[in-house]
Amino acid sequence: MRIDDALVWAKFTLVNSDSALLDAQVLLAFVLDKETVYLMTWPERDLTHAQKCQFEELISQRVNGVPVAHLTGIREFWSLPLKVNNSTLIPRPDTEILVETALDICSADANILDLGTGTGAIILALASERPKSSCIGVDCSADAVSLARENAQQLNISNVLFKQSNWFENVEGEFDLIVSNPPYIDKNDVHLNQGDLRFEPVTALVSDDNGLADILLIARQAPHYLKKGGYLLIEHGFEQASVVAAVLEDLHYVQIKTIKDYGGNDRVTIAVVNPNSKEA
Repeated sequence: MRIDDALVWAKFTLVNSDSALLDAQVLLAFVLDKETVYLMTWPERDLTHAQKCQFEELISQRVNGVPVAHLTGIREFWSLPLKVNNSTLIPRPDTEILVETALDICSADANILDLGTGTGAIILALASERPKSSCIGVDCSADAVSLARENAQQLNISNVLFKQSNWFENVEGEFDLIVSNPPYIDKNDVHLNQGDLRFEPVTALVSDDNGLADILLIARQAPHYLKKGGYLLIEHGFEQASVVAAVLEDLHYVQIKTIKDYGGNDRVTIAVVNPNSKEA
């Protein structure tokens, strides 16, 4: 089977995918251990029998809904190739706006804390851009912490420490910046039974109180860990911006602002801790 024929077959096999051709290209490039541009450059090249069988098996799994990132074991985030598995969320492009916003406000030698780090995507991106910074990523999942450490080692990023912690439980010190992409989906959201979300850990997706419980916990406790004038940045659902802003205002944060993602949806709310506020 030629490369171009394989892609045509896969595209029609993945008829229910919104990104059928892209999925096929990524998976075939993975099988061939090449960049996707190779597929367009050498469309007439033949697959070996082993490559054909592997590709067909991957397409079959994708038809059954398995995320492409889980099939390849890699997802790029902020131009960093990250190892992924089913112990954490797959990093999303929309989350890059959180990194971009954080970089706009943090100094070269900032102390940064990432809550619910997962693959380490956010804090590794920040650490790579601010090599003089001191970064900590925490997660309640031991498997996630292990994965994040592996990503840091593979990327040769040394200014990050990862450790297991249920939010602030095992966190010490004060930070210039606290960032988080916490669970914010309501348990009754129909999207949990659709697409890639079916294969991701529910604990990393779902939060009580209409998806706001973890956001509220972080917002309440963050002032105890932020330096005077320190920033809290939280990613949230596109319909939660006004509620999150109201929560932060009630907790006496100041300079509250919501940032839209690259699709124009409200995605990140940023606020400055009020040094006189010590909510329990």
